[in-house]
Amino acid sequence: MSFSWVEIAGHISFALAALSFFVRDMILLRSLAIASGIVGVFFNYLVSFGPMWIPIMWLTIFISINGYRIIGIFLERRSISFTDEELELYETVFQNFTSLEFMKLMRIAEWRSVNKGYEFAEQGKTLEGLSLLFNGEVAIERNGKQLGLGRDGSMIGEMSFIKGGSANATVLANCECRYIYWPKDNLKALLTRNPSMDVAMKHVFSLDLTRKLVGDL
Repeated sequence: MSFSWVEIAGHISFALAALSFFVRDMILLRSLAIASGIVGVFFNYLVSFGPMWIPIMWLTIFISINGYRIIGIFLERRSISFTDEELELYETVFQNFTSLEFMKLMRIAEWRSVNKGYEFAEQGKTLEGLSLLFNGEVAIERNGKQLGLGRDGSMIGEMSFIKGGSANATVLANCECRYIYWPKDNLKALLTRNPSMDVAMKHVFSLDLTRKLVGDL
């Protein structure tokens, strides 16, 4: 079975469109969509029973829309700047977020510092938010028995945030700690409005849980 070069162009157009569904970065996604559209215009113009002007017209419109949105995304990203601490978090814990998504996440976050002995969570008590330890060390206890230690990058209260209900362990600061706090209701509302962020945050939770299970806290 052989294909003409025009038919191959048609397959390439659809393949690029399909590939765009596998990427999360909006600039790459829209660039693939533009490439698919350009090849699609080429195919619909040269097809043996063409030119097919209706698909050509709509593909040209789609190309223009995606080009306009790419320019908009570039302008948005130029306006984004992170502090050194935020940049460290973005490049380590939140790699799966786009820069715009991470900016939205940090807008509702509170940076806090606490002394040794501070109680982040008490077993059986309701938590009002989610915390992430930026630097320091915490002891994780259940029924008076220490289960392990949490260090830089550890989530605190993630199970309560995911499942609801009270904390299943007590978490105490072993030294001076600096951490990020997200009010539960604000974070849930943000993730509900942004499904891609919800997926990315679940990935963060999954990695954090894996570290805790293997004892690499």
